[in-house]
Amino acid sequence: MNIILVPGLWLDASSWEDVTPALEAAGHHVHAVTLPGLGADAATAAQIGMADWVDAVTNLIDSEGGPVVLVGHSGGGNVVWGATEQRADRIARVIFVDTVPPPPGAGISEFEVADWVVAFPGWDFFDDTEVGDLAPATREKWAARTRSVPPRTTSDPIALAGHARHRVPVTILSGTPTEAEMREQMAGWGDWGVEFAAIDHVSVVHLGSGHWPQFSQPEALAAAILAAIG
Repeated sequence: MNIILVPGLWLDASSWEDVTPALEAAGHHVHAVTLPGLGADAATAAQIGMADWVDAVTNLIDSEGGPVVLVGHSGGGNVVWGATEQRADRIARVIFVDTVPPPPGAGISEFEVADWVVAFPGWDFFDDTEVGDLAPATREKWAARTRSVPPRTTSDPIALAGHARHRVPVTILSGTPTEAEMREQMAGWGDWGVEFAAIDHVSVVHLGSGHWPQFSQPEALAAAILAAIG
């Protein structure tokens, strides 16, 4: 199986480096992505939006032979869901790592823009439930390896014209919420809940991690991805 790993904000392909070996050892062809504009100067970053990130993944899907599994962490979930709508016939499964499928028109989030880019805000920006399982050395290592992202990639509404994506099986690897908690949350979450309910087949797997399991428990994350692929 071809597996495309899409990182969240501020991270490049290397953020999957501790997950990839187990996937490859299981016989899969793995391609971790660095999205366009990561670390770019202001002039370049101003030209890049969410559609460019989605295009980067759809182009990669087109270059692969055979079916593809898309894995998106955090904000990368918006990217893989946009690509799934455009290439649903090529996608065997979509795996969301501590995020959920966005509804049409949703952005990732609003972050402070400085010097026309969005820099990593630091670990203290996040709740303890998100970062509490990251050791100090891990935080230091990955903070140093983050890079800014173009502002429009965080705020652009995701284009989801059609319903082809809803026919593709989805697995949500949930960091903190259990399956029951996740389903209860989604049922009361407006347009997000509507999107969740529209998907034909959704599995929720509780990881018991913070928001970055690829750093805090990469072996368990790899095992969960392999189990979802089957």
